[in-house]
Amino acid sequence: MSDTDHEQPFISHLVELRSRLLRIVGGILLVFVAMSPFSNPIYTALAGPLLKHMPANSSMIAIDVLSPFLTPLKFTLVLAVFVTIPWVLYQVWAFVAPGLYQREKRLALPVLASSTLLFYAGMAFAYFVIMPIFFAFITSTAPTGVAVMTDINRYLDFVMTLFFAFGVAFEVPVATVILALLGILTPEAMAAKRPYVIVGAFIVGMLLTPPDVISQTLLALPMWFLFEIGVFVARLLLRQRATAATGAAR
Repeated sequence: MSDTDHEQPFISHLVELRSRLLRIVGGILLVFVAMSPFSNPIYTALAGPLLKHMPANSSMIAIDVLSPFLTPLKFTLVLAVFVTIPWVLYQVWAFVAPGLYQREKRLALPVLASSTLLFYAGMAFAYFVIMPIFFAFITSTAPTGVAVMTDINRYLDFVMTLFFAFGVAFEVPVATVILALLGILTPEAMAAKRPYVIVGAFIVGMLLTPPDVISQTLLALPMWFLFEIGVFVARLLLRQRATAATGAAR
């Protein structure tokens, strides 16, 4: 086989990769353009958990000159990326699927679907549960004479950190099940390491969340709970696999 024959598949893969990347970017831009006229109401909804707990006659502020215009658009772009995660994963799947074995395909599809749903669940948990509790506490503990007036750009950075941290943390059950199904760790071995998992959850909470005990704890506790769910699901799946293997052997 000549070098040209080797180069043809490689070039075709590069062309396919370029096509998939362009579709990903196109999908994100399409959603961003559709949502950009509503960027200000979208940002107001994002700021809702803080605005509800701010003292009367106070508001958020914009320190930079262009922040009132650019910050809502910045969040709208990030939101467009989050919204198009299923489309992005589909394009990734379409690119790598031809090179996977049938067993790998059967495992990859549930993993992709569950990972997406859990990431969204983590973001929703941060918005509807964590942020109201956190901002209610922070605004109520402000010293007398201190006006709570957060810059909109710094607020966006803070909230994006929370969204990302909780979205990633909610992937713990998927990681646990994958480790069990691949035979890297058994559910019993993972359960035996529970004390280390709890300590690790608080360390991850310290690294991924803003530097305060409240958000760190509110991230670590769900991670521990999700780890227990992952171990339970892994035991069920391995039990079903063993039952199916026994039935096939008869």
